[in-house]
Amino acid sequence: MCDETAPPTPARHAADPAPVRSTGPDTAGRDAAEPDTAGPGPAAPPAAGSAVPEPYLTELAAGVHAFIQPDGGWCLNNAGFVTDGDDTLVVDTAATERRARLLRRRIDGSGAPAPRTLVNTHHHGDHTYGNAVFAPEATVVGHASCRRELLAAGHQLHAVWPQVAYGDIRLTAPEVTYTDELTVHTGGIEVRLIHPGVAHTTGDTLVWLPRQRIVFAGDLVFHGGTPFVLMGSLTGSLRALELLRSLDAVTVVPGHGPVTGPEVYDGIERYLRFVGRLAQEGRAAGRTPLEVAREADLGPFAELAESERLVANLHRAYAELAGAAPGSPLDPIAAFGEMTALNGGVPMACHA
Repeated sequence: MCDETAPPTPARHAADPAPVRSTGPDTAGRDAAEPDTAGPGPAAPPAAGSAVPEPYLTELAAGVHAFIQPDGGWCLNNAGFVTDGDDTLVVDTAATERRARLLRRRIDGSGAPAPRTLVNTHHHGDHTYGNAVFAPEATVVGHASCRRELLAAGHQLHAVWPQVAYGDIRLTAPEVTYTDELTVHTGGIEVRLIHPGVAHTTGDTLVWLPRQRIVFAGDLVFHGGTPFVLMGSLTGSLRALELLRSLDAVTVVPGHGPVTGPEVYDGIERYLRFVGRLAQEGRAAGRTPLEVAREADLGPFAELAESERLVANLHRAYAELAGAAPGSPLDPIAAFGEMTALNGGVPMACHA
């Protein structure tokens, strides 16, 4: 992550279904194959100040945990798991084998049985590279387009950040797919998988626990980071926010950043509408997305990390204004090149 500012502390909301409890990070630098004998750490997230804090668990409700990877920047996504004590479902994995194995050790250390189901919220490598750590014991489930895009993208993160120690990454696509909505029962816990349409990508999945009023939103929600719609849709992301609001969740697990509440949607909507206005004005004036991004006054959005994503988001907004279908392919290499240019010529850092 290029901006080392720590993400904001999630706002408290009185209607939480249960007190949120956290366990500290695993020992930094432990080999991926080494068993986790230390057990849960102290009941607090890792302290700010460490360059790359280790992931930690947050208990959201009985049997529901979020696996938070600070600082939520590029490749530092969130995952989670749901268990009733007899069955376990995992939501997403991680960008490296080490971090995926850490997630698996955390699940084992919680006393939950080995996962039998793994849901991917979309195809990006930070959410799917670790699938093979859980498969074939766990059946991988995702939207039909998630499967297609994962297979088409291949080792996408290797191409952008070749220096990262990913480990043994065996691409493992969803083997069970759906198109609109699918309900999975993890023992006695109902888990609804909902496709919001093209938004962050063409194959997004919301993981909704109606009884607990918890939603794993994937990368439809960045908390403290800049939204990213290059591979999806600006207008579709706005529609997806309305769907998220309609669920009436109390707790929101973002794809990146700390756990939050539904108040996070308002800031995302304001940013997306800001991008839409910039695109309309810039395209009418004959200016390129990079020119518009360089001269834009980010105002309150300057506080968001990964601000370089603005130029990529403008490319998507320009394409939609020109009549391109949501999710139609854009040149990712060119977009990442322009994000680097907007970042002062410094490539974005992946700390996974």
